[in-house]
Amino acid sequence: MGEGDAWPEILDRVLDADILLVSTPTWLGQMSSVAHRVLERLDAEISQTDDAGRPSMVGKVAMCAVVGNEDGAHKIIADVFGALNDIGFSVPAQGSTYWNDEAMGGRDFKDLDTVPTAVADATNAAARNAAHLARLLSDNTYPAYQ
Repeated sequence: MGEGDAWPEILDRVLDADILLVSTPTWLGQMSSVAHRVLERLDAEISQTDDAGRPSMVGKVAMCAVVGNEDGAHKIIADVFGALNDIGFSVPAQGSTYWNDEAMGGRDFKDLDTVPTAVADATNAAARNAAHLARLLSDNTYPAYQ
């Protein structure tokens, strides 16, 4: 961190939120370097605890969205959710969505005329389940660590 670093403001927004969505393109079958940097920055929050000894992100819900014109969405989602769970986020059932074009295709999600039904259904389920879990955790958080 240093002059001009936007992370402190971004972190404040994450801390104020109940749900974090990490969205990334697929590059060479991997998440973007920006998404990876977010996970690296959030890693520092493991040592930040509340009055009950819980890491600062415990009780928050994580979602993941991936787009790209190459394969790799399932691996990226697994990597993002694994990291966010280590940091303290809770992952809802079916808490991710993705769209991949054909291998080595040139079409981007933003260029589609309509959202494919399967993608819309997965996105709706992810949002619905994340909101449900966030409400449950808001009303009944994890027990104190101390």
